[in-house]
Amino acid sequence: MTLIRQIRRLFFPSRTIARYMVKMYLGRFLGMLIGLTAVLQFLDLLATSDDIMKADGATWTSLVSYVSLRAPQLISQFSPFTALLATLLTLATLNQHSEVIIMKASGLSAHRILLPLGLASLIVALCHFAFNETIVVKGNAALDYWQDNNYAVDLPPSTALSGRVWVKEDNNIIMAQAVSRHGERLVLDKVFIFERDQNRKLTAMVSADFAWYQDRVWTLHEVRRFNADSHELTIHPTMTWDIKSQPDRFLALTVKADHVSFVGLWRSMNRLKQEGLPTDRLMSSFLQKFAGPASTLLMPLLAAVAAFGIQRAGNLAVRLVFGMALGFSFFVADNFMLAMGEFGVAPPFLASWAPFFLFLLVGYSVIFHTEEGTRPRGKHHASHD
Repeated sequence: MTLIRQIRRLFFPSRTIARYMVKMYLGRFLGMLIGLTAVLQFLDLLATSDDIMKADGATWTSLVSYVSLRAPQLISQFSPFTALLATLLTLATLNQHSEVIIMKASGLSAHRILLPLGLASLIVALCHFAFNETIVVKGNAALDYWQDNNYAVDLPPSTALSGRVWVKEDNNIIMAQAVSRHGERLVLDKVFIFERDQNRKLTAMVSADFAWYQDRVWTLHEVRRFNADSHELTIHPTMTWDIKSQPDRFLALTVKADHVSFVGLWRSMNRLKQEGLPTDRLMSSFLQKFAGPASTLLMPLLAAVAAFGIQRAGNLAVRLVFGMALGFSFFVADNFMLAMGEFGVAPPFLASWAPFFLFLLVGYSVIFHTEEGTRPRGKHHASHD
């Protein structure tokens, strides 16, 4: 117990100061997040309300349903930005009331002053991650499905899992425009089969309006088969489809990164690797599921200029603008690198984590430049509980 207390005092010399800063930060974060989400939701609702109310039978409950699905997306998207604003406001308030000077005079370094805010940011990041994986992914899938059906009222539960999917079956190539599940039946919509011989030469092309898997049997419906050698076209109302692929294979290949949790995405990527298909795009999205919430941990460092800049280096307003500019620069770089990863231009790890580590170095550079070279060298450290 004594060792734990010594470690705690090493990082948090004063529990009173730590609690005070954490409460101040979290209070500002929650208040600003609620206010920002409300304003953005109101503006978004103004832009989409006409489309929602065009659906037959639409009422005010349709608007409420839209808000319930859209609000989690806004909360998740702007949580790191709100953390930046809350950190800037917290540090600016401490600086304006000379509380930072008192902490420095008591012997606390910049790192110890920022550590309570780092702990609060860690709490926010963990909540952000859990919120994304439990609520946001389900809301994304439901909202996309609703929008694809023009905000129809009394829409049945979503069964479509994704768009086009490609599968290699022996030498043949299979393409389906959409995959959906109806009870125990799996349905493939607009199926195209490219039959090839041992030399991978195209011998025939088969198209079907749809195919389903039921009672362990695949069946094609409204089938048209074109023979590449004889140029003969044959039509069949139904046809048994003899393939080895099970429904789970198609389900794994139809994943959308923002519609599933990181566990489901990881399983789908493993299945894609077994198919010999590239997974770099999905890997970038997988890593971003962790890097996105982790960006909140950077905000105390990027906003530190609002607390530790000396007066002759500029007034508080200038330092607030500079801290906000650092935060905006991070978000721009993060979105740019994520797009590069999704297009396959940048490696997945670099696309997801390069902005984080780059601005981590930038944040520490700002602290050392504005604070560590000018702070008083106190010998005593606060140890009051």
